[in-house]
Amino acid sequence: MRYVFRPPADIAAGLLTLPWHLPLEEWQDDRLVEIRHRGTSRHVVRFVADGGRLYALKEMQETLARREYKMLRKLNELGIPAVEPLGIVVDRGVHEDVQLDAVLCTHYLEYSTTYRALYSDPHRPRPTDRLFDALVELLVRLHLAGFFWGDCSLSNTLFRLDAGALQAIFVDAETTELHSPLSNGQREYDVELAFERVGGELLDLQAAGLLPPDVEPLDLAEEIPTRYARLWSTLSEDVVIRPEEQRYKIAERLRKLNDLGFDADEVELVSANGGYRLHIRTRVAEPGHDRLILRTLTGLDVQENQARRLLNDIASFRGHVEEQTGHRIPMMVAASRWLHEVYDKVMRLMPPALATRLPPAEVFHEVLEHRWFLSEMAGRDIGTTAAARDYFEHVLPSVPEQLLTVPAGVPTPRFGEDTGAWLIDLGEVTGEVPQVEGTRRTGEVPKVAGEVPKVAGKVPKVAGKVPKVAGDPRERDKR
Repeated sequence: MRYVFRPPADIAAGLLTLPWHLPLEEWQDDRLVEIRHRGTSRHVVRFVADGGRLYALKEMQETLARREYKMLRKLNELGIPAVEPLGIVVDRGVHEDVQLDAVLCTHYLEYSTTYRALYSDPHRPRPTDRLFDALVELLVRLHLAGFFWGDCSLSNTLFRLDAGALQAIFVDAETTELHSPLSNGQREYDVELAFERVGGELLDLQAAGLLPPDVEPLDLAEEIPTRYARLWSTLSEDVVIRPEEQRYKIAERLRKLNDLGFDADEVELVSANGGYRLHIRTRVAEPGHDRLILRTLTGLDVQENQARRLLNDIASFRGHVEEQTGHRIPMMVAASRWLHEVYDKVMRLMPPALATRLPPAEVFHEVLEHRWFLSEMAGRDIGTTAAARDYFEHVLPSVPEQLLTVPAGVPTPRFGEDTGAWLIDLGEVTGEVPQVEGTRRTGEVPKVAGEVPKVAGKVPKVAGKVPKVAGDPRERDKR
């Protein structure tokens, strides 16, 4: 019997005392653990707790075990979300005249869950959109790295909820192939397989009563190819940017990424053809996640959309600094430098007389938008400082102060809640009334000349129903 474990192998020394001379399904040991809502597998899989750690053991043919072990190690080296391999056990001997298969050992992914567990929880809304986005994002990442999955499905994926984010984790590498690069035909075939596998899994959920009755599983599964094509087009575009347009072009790509429902996790610039090739790592997140991350990194407490915008600028700033220095820097270091070198600098440029027009985070967001607009017109990146000066001189003075007033009775959003409204600030009600279009906003209530004539008697009722006016915006809202 031979054990091939990754260093430091001593952390799993206790596994050596397991009954490896028996088939995995016949094991009897106090360290065996039953996992609730475990995923399905074509092989025998058991879970073992030893030394304060939990491991997953999968029994399979030796060639497949060695191959999957190698692929998982490669995925880990590339930083693609996948279970971490520990090692394999081979040459286990013969049991009842049958040669025992090898066993692949992996670290159990803590705080992970399966798609069936997510759909089985009656206290959670069905996470179909985020689930599909996470699965498609994982498939795209594999393809960008040259991996052909061959068996993409919800069953072969674990999902982890981490501070509100939903991330798909690659589990089963048995059918995975590594190509350099992956052809379009291989990608299309992999996506077709994903559609078929996910469609079958959704049919199983429907049979178990875990899907709403009005949902057609195969129609839902068709979202996989659609979302894949959309994300692949955005992330795989061969974009080379010139040094002078670097910052605003990055902002443009990040905005496009946000429109698709993804956030940037990391921005990387690679020298190419007299400019820089742009690579963006993405993640899928719930409302509130970006706000919490920004507050952790910078101490700024802002709204969710503002937080996403500021985090994008931090990621862009980090990529710029790494390109200038030639080495990587931690996100916390980049955020600290951005706060002092970019954000605080913009805030110091703001005229004191305009400081109450908009909240600071909204002002910075507006400056970034203004920078992108001016850079597009100039055909080069004009820089945040120049954009801020122009914004404070020509744009911010025109913002009416009434925008700071919110009607009484509007509840304060809970931290992390996406209200869907652009609530700028909650302050005292001043009694100011917005001026009618076409007049200057003075804050005074316009007086009506003369008295309003009273109607004598009661207003007669109209027989029948009141006809609807074509194009009535109130009716459009109801639809």
